Amino acid sequence: MITPEEYLDRLRSYQKNVYMHGRLVDRDDPLLLPGINVVQETYRAAQNLEVRDVVVTQSHLTGNEISRYTHVNRSIDDLLKKQDMTRRLGHRVGGCIQRCMGTDTINAIGVVSKEIDDDKGTEYHKRFLKFLEYYQKNDLTGNAAQTDVKGDRRKRPAEQVDPDLYLHMVKKTRDGIIVRGAKFATSMGPYSDEIIALPTRAMRPEETDYAVSFSVPADTKGVKLICHAANVRPSLNLKAPFNTLGLSDSFTVFDDVFVPWERVFMCGEWEFAGRLALLFANYHRHSYCGCKPAMTDIFMGAAALVAEYNGVANAPHIQQDVTELMILAELVYSAGIAAAYKGQITSSGIYEPAAVYSNMGRYLAGKNIYHEYEILATAAGGLPANLPSEQDWLNPETKAYLEKYIMRNPSISAENQYRLFRFISDYSCSAWAGVYQYAGVHGGGSPIMEQIGIRSTYDLESRKRIVKYLAGIKD
Repeated sequence: MITPEEYLDRLRSYQKNVYMHGRLVDRDDPLLLPGINVVQETYRAAQNLEVRDVVVTQSHLTGNEISRYTHVNRSIDDLLKKQDMTRRLGHRVGGCIQRCMGTDTINAIGVVSKEIDDDKGTEYHKRFLKFLEYYQKNDLTGNAAQTDVKGDRRKRPAEQVDPDLYLHMVKKTRDGIIVRGAKFATSMGPYSDEIIALPTRAMRPEETDYAVSFSVPADTKGVKLICHAANVRPSLNLKAPFNTLGLSDSFTVFDDVFVPWERVFMCGEWEFAGRLALLFANYHRHSYCGCKPAMTDIFMGAAALVAEYNGVANAPHIQQDVTELMILAELVYSAGIAAAYKGQITSSGIYEPAAVYSNMGRYLAGKNIYHEYEILATAAGGLPANLPSEQDWLNPETKAYLEKYIMRNPSISAENQYRLFRFISDYSCSAWAGVYQYAGVHGGGSPIMEQIGIRSTYDLESRKRIVKYLAGIKD
């Protein structure tokens, strides 16, 4: 395992292919460092005795200690610890820890590559295991390049006016394949070591070229990362951990990228494209059952603390709202626990969480995200939206006025009251917060996709049979 500093040094060694605001930038560009800070926490956590018990595990390939972020789930306990790790590290970064993208992807590919081999007699899983050993040994960070740009939503991949609107293979060679297309909303694209691509949907026989999965180093020739950053507003003198954090994603372009065969995990097996797409979604929605409760914990703590500062902690509507957040956090987390306990081993030896519970947890979280912001806004009042800047707080000409008039509870210092409202402002009504609101709805799949996932796996017929029995209906 490597240190946070070694991870950053490795990013600095890559060829430049990251574009932001019309410029070709280094991977340690100031706009990217807040997101890098988040991922560095996963490397730091491996050395932190408070969380090391869930972050560090043992490789089933080598027996060496590895980060759980490079691990494939070999037991129900692994699924439970992954969820626990996600929630605990989410507390340390105020939300998404980001690195689960690669973790969920390697688990899904590990399962499906073996299933393709079982059916087709291919060697994808052998390749995957060799890649996984390299991934673990170097403590790599990967992302999930899944979401195609899709073009006309009414048309399938092979029906698009431009075939590149879905990532696809354009040529096979003796040494590998050449791919072209783009993936959208690739979380942590500019500070990943590996870009791990997989299909976004089920395919048909005429769409074999779109049934492709592989991994390439992030600076591979032909890869262009056109990036967007959403960072928390930095602090001046009133330093706080949250104000060093952020996130970035990339519009990931594959401009005739060569992928050697040893890094190809699916190539034309259209029957398995949907299985891989949905399995990644299942793993990632299970991760959401850890990270979303972490965010709800923060909403809950902020609402309770600001109510205390405002002197209304005992107001019935505040208590009711905070209780709602308690229920929501633990219901989503419970869905993740159920998904783990009901998980099933696959032919690869990797455990798959029970999709019905992963989807239910993610659905519940996505449908309530704006309600959580509403609860925090109710408790905080309007000040977070109108809070004077830190420069005004520090300005000798205005500081005394702000200290005097921000006062609510005289037993709490003016500075601490300002710090709390600044945090709530950053967390709920900043550019960063706006991105997180959309991510709360659409990240890992929009609520309609969770509904589809639930319906596709739920045993409705048995419920009908129960009613027929009780009603005395005989078929």
